[in-house]
Amino acid sequence: MNGVAGSVVDAPTLLAGIEDPDLRLFDCRFSLADPEAGHRAYAEGHLPGAAYADLDAHLSSRIGPTTGRHPLPDPARLAAWLGDCGVSSRTRVVVYDDVGGGFAARLWWLLRWIGHDRVALLDGGLQAWIASCGALTREVPHHEPGELTARPDDTRWITTEALAAELAADLTAGRLTLIDARAPERFQGDREPIDPVAGHIPGAINLPLTDNLDTDGRFLSAERLRERFTRAIGQVPASSIVHSCGSGVNACHNLLAMELAGLHGSRLYAGSWSEWIRSPERPVATGPDEGDLRNRNDHGGAT
Repeated sequence: MNGVAGSVVDAPTLLAGIEDPDLRLFDCRFSLADPEAGHRAYAEGHLPGAAYADLDAHLSSRIGPTTGRHPLPDPARLAAWLGDCGVSSRTRVVVYDDVGGGFAARLWWLLRWIGHDRVALLDGGLQAWIASCGALTREVPHHEPGELTARPDDTRWITTEALAAELAADLTAGRLTLIDARAPERFQGDREPIDPVAGHIPGAINLPLTDNLDTDGRFLSAERLRERFTRAIGQVPASSIVHSCGSGVNACHNLLAMELAGLHGSRLYAGSWSEWIRSPERPVATGPDEGDLRNRNDHGGAT
């Protein structure tokens, strides 16, 4: 489909190319409070040709005794499911949800992780599609299976053990800067509706994913996104940035925003907060991050 290049696509461009035979769409709507809500919403109406991508069933593996709430899926199994949905190496993929990309960014990142870069997120999501007079359907698509081989690039993410080791090292060397995408009240430990422990990983910067978007739920311009992130991280290379959230899902939104800003190469902490707190031996902090942020800016880089 002409126009789907890069990491996001606007609704008019998608609408103009919705009949492209090499296009596959995925509806990623989900609710942590009601895991079946996305299924119900999909059944009530979705973009033509869109398959449903369930965060728990398709975009995560089973929770283990030491994992967070949404462990990364097995890459071969993920590729097999995508192939069943008609995705091949030549397929263009568009993902969407109804919360500004907070869940759809997970599939955007997963596809890139397993080696399929021809993926874009629908900017503004379902709301932008409807505002552009795009139709909804209840029809479930049936595509010819595609052949997709997973070639995971594990330099794109970091384990809990590796993160803990880097954080425990000499931080003045500026080896790593951790960005937390959660809402401020969760980051600060004032309110925790999901996980059993409140707070954040010591040294993390809080950049809520919602601030990547304008009032219409679309991503800010590349210039404004770059200003947002460079104001927080200084002049450190993007490769030293690691993104975290509650379970490794919403963090992908900040990673996508950095890509749009031209800040390429940051990594995902896949286990995130819900995995970090699995061990009581790992440190926990509460309160805002202003002191850490000021220290980074004063020294021209990460600590």
